Amino acid sequence: MNILLLLGPFSVFLGLMAVGAFVWTLRASQYDDIQGAAERILIDDDDQPGPPDTGRARGE
Repeated sequence: MNILLLLGPFSVFLGLMAVGAFVWTLRASQYDDIQGAAERILIDDDDQPGPPDTGRARGE
């Protein structure tokens, strides 16, 4: 029965920490562009033009 005196406040503390973390992510604008993040993963990096290859990276 003594374990309930320890686990009760501990579970309330963990719950408050989870709510605090959720509020922190809301204030940090983590959920503003959910659709854009879902579509960004599908874009190939090869389709976008990059810098021209001059051959210097290979030691030529």
